[in-house]
Formats: sequence, C-alpha cells, structure tokens
Amino acid sequence: MKKAGGTDKKRIRRSSAAIANGSNRDPSNDTPPKKQAAKKDVFQLFAEKVRDHKEMESRWAVLQETRVEYFRGKDLVGFLKNHAELKDILEDDNNLEVEDIANILLRKNLLVRCDRVVKTVRPGKKKLSTWPAHLEIYPDQVFSDNDAFFAWAFVKQRPLWQTLLSFSWPVLTLAICLFPVYPHKCKLFILYTCAGILLVILCLLLLRAIAFGASWILLGKRVWFFPNILAEEATLQELFQFWPKKDEEERPKWTARLFYALVAVVVMLLLKHHAPDEAARARYHKRVSNIIDDVLEWSPTLALSGMMEKQTLVNVTESSDNTDGSNSTSENLTPSGDLVEEVMYEHEGEEVKNVEETGQDQD
Repeated sequence: MKKAGGTDKKRIRRSSAAIANGSNRDPSNDTPPKKQAAKKDVFQLFAEKVRDHKEMESRWAVLQETRVEYFRGKDLVGFLKNHAELKDILEDDNNLEVEDIANILLRKNLLVRCDRVVKTVRPGKKKLSTWPAHLEIYPDQVFSDNDAFFAWAFVKQRPLWQTLLSFSWPVLTLAICLFPVYPHKCKLFILYTCAGILLVILCLLLLRAIAFGASWILLGKRVWFFPNILAEEATLQELFQFWPKKDEEERPKWTARLFYALVAVVVMLLLKHHAPDEAARARYHKRVSNIIDDVLEWSPTLALSGMMEKQTLVNVTESSDNTDGSNSTSENLTPSGDLVEEVMYEHEGEEVKNVEETGQDQD
C-alpha cells in the first residue's frame, strides 16, 4: 500500500508540472518538431546557396592546421545587398538584416569568426595582407564588417562529377603499377607526354622569372604573371589566374636595381663564355649513360634478337669445348661481329708472339 501511495504522489506532481508548463507556453510557438527542424534546415540551405554562388568572393586559408574557405564581413554585406532574392530561402525570416542573419549562422555553428595571425605590417609593405593565408579563431563570435573574417564551418556537398572522379583514383593507381608491362608504343607516348608537360612547366617558371626581373630592374615594379601557380592554398580556378596581383610593397631603390642589373649581365657573359660547343656536347653525351635513350632505343624485336644471339653464342662455346680440333670449331662457329673481331685479334696476337719467339731463338 505504501508503494502505491508513493507512485500516486509522483503522478500528481508530474501532472501538475505539465499543467504549469502548459499554462506558460505560448500558443503561437506551439509547432510540431518537424517544422522546427525544417526552420533549422532553412539556414543550412541559405548558407549552402551563398557559399556556392559565383559572385561571393572567398579564399582558402589554414585555420589551426585545417584548410578552410573564408570570406570577409564587408563582402557578405555587399553580396546580400546585390542579391536580396536569396533571403527568400529563409521564408519567415527573410526580413532580417544581414547582421542578424550572420549572427544566427554563427549560433548554429555554420560560420566561425576568425582573425589574422600576423597583425603587424611586415617590413617592406605598406599595409596588412588583404587575404591572409593563416587564421585563428576570434574570441568574440559576433558579426562585424570591419576587417573581420568568417570561415564556413560545414562540409561542402560534393557534386556528382567529383564523386565519380573519386572512383577513378584506384584505377589510375593500378594503371601506374602496371606501367612495366605496357606495350613499347604506349611507354613512348607516356614518356613524351610527361616530358612535354615538364618542359611547359619549366618554361613557364623561367618566363615568369624573366618578366619579374625585367620589370623590377627597368620599371621598379613587381609583376608576377600567374601569381598563384606555386601557392599551396590556391584552388584550381585560382591556380591558373593570369593577371598579376597589385604591388603593395615599397618601390625598390635605384642602387639595388643597378646592382642586380650588373649581376645579371655578368652572369649572362659567363654563361656565354663557358657554354660547351657541339664537339664537347658530343663527348659528354658519349660519356654519360642516359636511361631515357635506353628506353627509346629498346624494342621487343631487338630484345628478342639479342637474346637469340646470346643463346647461339652459348651453344657455340659449348660445342667448341666438346670438340678437339680447330677445324670443327670454325665450321660450327657462327657468332656475331664482336666475337669474330675478338678471335681475329687474338689470332694476330698469337702470330706476333710466334714471330718474336723465333727471332729470339735465331739470336
């Protein structure tokens, strides 16, 4: 009876608490849990649309040893002013200001406010970098458009072509492992293709260096064509950006420009004076064993004929050991030209030795 009375008291307390909570609940907010979850997905969808938009300027940087995509606060304000139709995704919250929307994204962990790691101007520069390469988390997670950076905190949904491309990596790895058993023509095609790509890269880097040196010495400006070609954090689209960045550093002194101009002239004169001629190049080529030449000159037919020649030489030597007379060896011996020359050379040496011995005996 005591246990039953205790359970009745607990039921009375729970029912009274439920009535109290029901009296304090706002009927306007009485929505099913599915609709509340849908409202949360609305901001997720809005963030994905903004991130995937082409006119939303962003960069890649390193945030605590993690590569993230980030943008500036003022860029988000200007972007939403020009594309106000994207707010319709928010449905009931489409009248919110940009600052309120960004704060909601921060609270939902869709954005993270960051700050630049290097906060001092480096020597030789007039101002801080517009897009820093290294970031750190800002302690106050509140939106601001005054030199504030915000990184996307959710994983971007991959398109279909990237998913299909990921399945091709094992096939490519297997193809690389099977390279030794490829036909000879396929090996030559791959060799020429890789050599051509490497030559294009080296020529591009050389032209960039020549253009930079000429503009720096003659005009006093730093011009790097394809500025992101060696960047580690650049995307594929930014990697082939042709137009150079603006020169934010101070103009070099004329004494330094004159000194490096003299150094460049001296280096070119030395290279011209010590450049090897055609005869020296031919001598160097004979001395050095080039693996690429061996690959180019190799073919299955030549390799098979060489194996057959080696096999005939082995058979000839075995037959010559079994026979006693020199006549039988000359009849069975059908070697290549190198072996004939060696035999003739040895025969001539024996004749010379015999002549010298007879001369000594006569004396």
